[in-house]
Amino acid sequence: MKTAIAAFAAIAFAGTAWAAEVGKPAPAFTAQTAAGKTVSLKDFAGKTVVLEWTNSGCPFVKKHYDSGNMQKLQADAKAKGVVWLTVNSSAPGKQGYVDGALAAKEMKDWTFQPTAYLLDPAGKIGKAYDARATPHMYVIDGKGVLRYAGAIDDKPTANPADIKAAKNYVTAALGDVAAGRAVASPVTRAYGCSVKYPDA
Repeated sequence: MKTAIAAFAAIAFAGTAWAAEVGKPAPAFTAQTAAGKTVSLKDFAGKTVVLEWTNSGCPFVKKHYDSGNMQKLQADAKAKGVVWLTVNSSAPGKQGYVDGALAAKEMKDWTFQPTAYLLDPAGKIGKAYDARATPHMYVIDGKGVLRYAGAIDDKPTANPADIKAAKNYVTAALGDVAAGRAVASPVTRAYGCSVKYPDA
């Protein structure tokens, strides 16, 4: 298991170039939600937005959901007026792929409630943001500028016990954005399983 996890992490860490550049306007997108609605980034103009890439079969994602950590982050952010968009870019036939019904089941089973669960089976949103890992996290400010891209925290393991001592980069970035400060750590290396794109 440790060998497999290490391999996942190595894949997620590969490369350093970003398709979406921190400090520049975040790439626009439109997607279908698990509920069958159409959502666009522009719908949330004026609000801070978090993008979270997910894959229920990934042990790194399970670390944050089985422990309740991701759900707490979602709830805390939404209580402060932040829009939280969970994105699934797994292609049909690949690990983590969901249709609307399966996405709704995941939300129920894990008791998580993002603002919307976006389905991206063709990988268009994921590739626009160069999302490489699950979870891979992004913070966009109210002006539509990408302010953070990278890991959820500084403990790149699949062990839930490591969450307590971890520095959560997303929480820190949201605090900086809310205070009108430059994000202290605007880019970090995402860790987790590789995003299962159609051509991956």
